[in-house]
This record gives sequence, structure tokens and C-alpha cells, in this order.
Amino acid sequence: MVLSARLQAFIEGYDARRKLVVVTAYDSWQARLVELAGADLILVGDSLGMVEQGRDSTAGVTLDQMVYHTRMTARGRHSIPIVADLPLHSYDDPVTALESSKLLMAAGADAVKFEGNPPGIADAILAAGIPVMGHLGLLPQTAADYKVRGKDLAEAAQIALDAQALTDAGCFSLVLECVPLSLGRDITSAIKIATIGIGAGPETSGQVLVFHDLLHLIEGRKAKFVPDAYTKVGTVIRDTLGAWAADVRKGTYPSDSESYH
Repeated sequence: MVLSARLQAFIEGYDARRKLVVVTAYDSWQARLVELAGADLILVGDSLGMVEQGRDSTAGVTLDQMVYHTRMTARGRHSIPIVADLPLHSYDDPVTALESSKLLMAAGADAVKFEGNPPGIADAILAAGIPVMGHLGLLPQTAADYKVRGKDLAEAAQIALDAQALTDAGCFSLVLECVPLSLGRDITSAIKIATIGIGAGPETSGQVLVFHDLLHLIEGRKAKFVPDAYTKVGTVIRDTLGAWAADVRKGTYPSDSESYH
């Protein structure tokens, strides 16, 4: 497997035991902001179905849409690696998974990510030299609900087994979503690749959040792991638009200095 210099830098950060920062992005300007903020990796997530397309889930996102957003995101980054999600049904079998992965890599991704541990999928992609990030715990593409996974012993054991299997297959990293802190900690200790948590506690190798959630760009109920401590950029944008609209209606915009002569 050949790693890009960008992805190699991410792995070196893990080897140095530096906490890793991952943020989603879906277009060039978001990618630029994420990179300027000092993140270690961009995830072009199929979460775009919910935060960009207004869907109720990620299930309707297509491979063509993922290729498009990966290409747009790659245009905005300089040296930060990009992992692109394989959307639902783009990895139903090993042949399809490989062809889908090739399209995402051609669009500018440094690696691909898929959910769960379907038989033969990781092996097929990795055998072609394409780096893979796994995703375990809550699997949004097929989840019937958005509850924590791995609370009972049997489910926790299966997640841990899948984590080890994906590690052994050659994945360079795993996302652990919505699992108990103790399970996130135990898997992180047991495997030798980076774990990126989202609702998996503080003892994973790093953390990932959705761009829109972190900045509070969308309204609605937020998951427990979405922080409330940072500037609510969505509120700032709304207030700015409202102030401009009021000035238009009052006739104070545009002023003479904002007009051409």
C-alpha cells in the first residue's frame, strides 16, 4: 500500500502520540478553513446528506455526489489528507467497493472509509494499494436508531473483534462512533492504529466532528458529544444577514460610499 505524504504525516502524528484532529468538509472553502485551523485530516463524510442536502439520513447519498464533493474539497486543501466516505451500496461487494474507491481516489482522496466489517471489502480495497479507514460502533448508513452501541457485552465484544480484524487487514485508522468511553479506551489500547472518536470518550487517539455541528450552523437537537463551548457561528451569520436586511429596508444600504460614481 502506497501512502501519500499527506497521509503519512497523519500516521506520524499518531506514532508520536499526538492527539489527532479530524473535521468534515464538503467544499473548497470549508477545506481551506479546516486546514488553516490546524486539523490533521479532512473527512468528506456522507453526512453531507443531512447537513448539505437536508435529508433525514445519509442513506440517499450517491457515489456520484461523493465524488463531486471530494473533488470540490480537494481543490481547497494544500497539504492536509482527505478521507472520502464510500456511501451506502457503493461497497455491496468487493468488485463494486474497489471501483467506487478508485473513483474517490481519482477525485482527490488520500484514502476511503466504509462502515462495519463486511466480508472481503477491506481486503479488496487494500490489495489494490488504496488506504482504508474503518468505521465501527454506530453505523449511520444502516442504523435504525441513533443510540449508543456496545453497551451490552456481546455487542461490545463484536465491535472489538471487528476493530482487531480491520487492523489486521491493514486499515490505517478507525472511527469509533457512539460507544461507551470504556469501550473506546479498550479498543484504543488493544489495536496499533489510530482511533478517531465521535461520541467515544476522551481516550481515543483523536476526535472528529461534523463541520456544521461544531459551528452550530444548523438548528435542531444536537448529539451529546457536540460541544456548546465555542462560538455559535450560525447565530452570528443569522444576525449579520438580519442586520443587512434591515438596512436594505431602511434605505441605509447601499450608502454613497458603497455605490459607484
